[in-house]
Amino acid sequence: MAPRVTISVTSGGALELWLNEEGRDLFVQKLRALNEENEHFHLGTFEGAEVQLGSRGYRPTDKVIDAAKVLFRMDEWDMQYYPHVLDAER
Repeated sequence: MAPRVTISVTSGGALELWLNEEGRDLFVQKLRALNEENEHFHLGTFEGAEVQLGSRGYRPTDKVIDAAKVLFRMDEWDMQYYPHVLDAER
């Protein structure tokens, strides 16, 4: 089967990532490829997204996400540009 990935937000506000086996494998492949030179990838229903997203929710109350980005962040980068995200109190 083709990769199938759907991201949705439940009526209670929880983010859910729905994957079939091929979708899981593609998502993990893209995550494992992230590094200092290749620091992000796009997920979306649009042409050109590295991971295509499904546009139909699993439940009628779900809000389906049609675009997202995964960003790899090195601690050194965040210390320089976004130090507040490294605070012990989260």
